[in-house]
Amino acid sequence: MHPTTTDPSSFHVFDTTLRDGSQREGINLTVSDKLTVARHLDDFGVGFIEGGWPGAVPRDTEFFRRAKDELRLVNAVLVAFGSTRKAGTTAAADPQVQALLDSDAPVVCLVAKSHDKHVSLALRTTLDENLEMVRDTVAHLCAQGRRVFVDCEHFFDGYRANPRYALSVVAAAHDAGAEVVVLCDTNGGMLPTGVREIVTEVHASTGARLGIHAQDDTGCAVANTLAAVEGGATHVQCTANGYGERVGNANLFQVVGNLELKQDMRVLPEGKLREMTRISHAIAEVVNLAPSTHLPYVGVSAFAHKAGLHASAIKVDPDLYQHIDPARVGNDMRMLISDMAGRASIELKGRELGYDLSDDKDLVGRVVNQVKEREAAGYTYEAADASFELLLRDESLGRARFFALESWRAISEQRGDGVPVNEATVKLHAKGERIVATGEGNGPVNALDRALRLALERIYPQLATFELMDYKVRLLEGRHGTDAITRVLVETTDGKQEWSTVGVAENVIAASWQALEDAYTYGLLKAGLTPGVHHTEGPNGA
Repeated sequence: MHPTTTDPSSFHVFDTTLRDGSQREGINLTVSDKLTVARHLDDFGVGFIEGGWPGAVPRDTEFFRRAKDELRLVNAVLVAFGSTRKAGTTAAADPQVQALLDSDAPVVCLVAKSHDKHVSLALRTTLDENLEMVRDTVAHLCAQGRRVFVDCEHFFDGYRANPRYALSVVAAAHDAGAEVVVLCDTNGGMLPTGVREIVTEVHASTGARLGIHAQDDTGCAVANTLAAVEGGATHVQCTANGYGERVGNANLFQVVGNLELKQDMRVLPEGKLREMTRISHAIAEVVNLAPSTHLPYVGVSAFAHKAGLHASAIKVDPDLYQHIDPARVGNDMRMLISDMAGRASIELKGRELGYDLSDDKDLVGRVVNQVKEREAAGYTYEAADASFELLLRDESLGRARFFALESWRAISEQRGDGVPVNEATVKLHAKGERIVATGEGNGPVNALDRALRLALERIYPQLATFELMDYKVRLLEGRHGTDAITRVLVETTDGKQEWSTVGVAENVIAASWQALEDAYTYGLLKAGLTPGVHHTEGPNGA
């Protein structure tokens, strides 16, 4: 096992989100985006941030120019990525090499060919000239005061095809002054056993300080990275959330989490591991990709429990079904409420929502029965926490609402001129008033939402901050022949928090009304308002 350490020279956490990670399909970062991501990565405590390829990519050249004035890094240093000089020239005369120096990055990471076939077919030069390109470029950059890392592209494939030549590339880089020689699984085809064996052999043969860069094409990038560390690598190259070309790179948060929590290696500054979930989600927002809910450590489902058997054990001791305390990585345990829920699930979920149900077995029993009955009818509460909290509140305190429905009506009309008209009317009672309001929208549900707002915003101005973020419809298998049951999920925000609600009915508009009614009710409760309409019936009452 590696010793626990906080010395950055002992172990490198190298992030390449801004270079390799940005090659993922669907990611297109502006310079401002790159600066923001760099700040998040520095907050997380990585040692190196690879900013891109100055001189080859104009956006990356601009990033390094702006970084000089706009980045104040505390934990990380910037790295400029580039290639060894071209064949038939010198490093001092190569404009791409000069662009790396002009970036003013204190560290340069060079990509070099280490597979003999790639040297011949891609570089179209000799094996000896490729070695000289590595030596000359590394030596030149070192002479200019730069720290140099060398990425040996396609190293594992090259080592299997021609181990002597692959080793000679490592030796050339090391002897010329490269601080780290990184062995790259560029095609992502390796498995952990092979990685560990080869890294161990290379380390013994060359004495060079080794790093690992693993792509995830076999789903083993994180495992391969850990195997390389076991084989002697002390430098890991990763990307936030595993972003990268094709299926991605080794996930920074999984690699760091496993090293710190499973192998007792201190690779981040003290206290930074607790920032993991926040940083993961913040970077996902910047790159405009929804955070993956099922990522280890940082996903919202990473510590979510659905089965009643799990909940019963967790009630006694959370460690029985969790491999770590989620707080160690800035995450939370969540209880999912479904038809699998038992009493322990309801009690734990109630505690999560601020309700102490431990002394009210009858209440817990009623809620369990309600959940099972309603899930059987098509509701889903694991995706609609707000609706579950209202159900729990109704059973414990009696049904309370901010308005009482008299009726609603939605009309969709297709005119002869081809212009559709959607109109909805709601009749409500709120704070002693009978209110009738009509709204138009781009569909019957949108018209219903607008009518509801028109009816209530004068009485509850807080509704002006509510915004419908997402709306999902699913047709469920009916119980009567070919009849269909419709489930609607609505996600709402007030600009500070988000909540999800559910409705189920035989038509989409009625299901949408239920979800909207819950969304408005929950939001007003969270805004601190006191309901003005009270009923004594349970949640299925009028």
